[in-house]
Amino acid sequence: MSAVLKLPNKLSIEAYLEHEQSSEIRHEYIGGDVYAMAGASEQHNFISGNIFASLRQHLRGKGCKVFINDMKVKLWSQLHLFYYPDVMVACDPEDNDRYFKSRPKVIVEVISESTRNTDTREKLLTYFQIMSLEEYVLVEQDIMKVTIHRRSNSWLSEEYTGTDAVIHLHSLGFSMPLVEVYEGVSFV
Repeated sequence: MSAVLKLPNKLSIEAYLEHEQSSEIRHEYIGGDVYAMAGASEQHNFISGNIFASLRQHLRGKGCKVFINDMKVKLWSQLHLFYYPDVMVACDPEDNDRYFKSRPKVIVEVISESTRNTDTREKLLTYFQIMSLEEYVLVEQDIMKVTIHRRSNSWLSEEYTGTDAVIHLHSLGFSMPLVEVYEGVSFV
């Protein structure tokens, strides 16, 4: 997240959603405040794209939908919130709004230095409150490391590192080697 969009008053959810449909810049919504999203790095794009492509192929014909970057997740945690996860899987057929999902099964965030605190604290605590969420995946973009938090494991973190590691998303029956997660990424 980056700077807040300066508005004279808090923005209503309806005004936010209407504005997002025509905006060239994505914004996250936190209780009426709107925050412009920063552009992503090449590494971020490769990682998100690799995970999206692999999940999409795996879930084809299985009733779940995979979204990348531009689909919002809507939630309530003392405030109305809209975030843009990097990758999200939704499997509930009744979660059918065209512009946001409110019952995702899996959320993936690719971490950069500018999003680290938001992804590992604010979003972590907020996403855990989504009753449909089974797994929250944090993917580092500057080192080969993935951390998975699972509802079935009381949201404790499980870390995967190195070229021999394979991540498993139990709720989707999905596995992916880290070398495929990071395909095309060069670490400097």
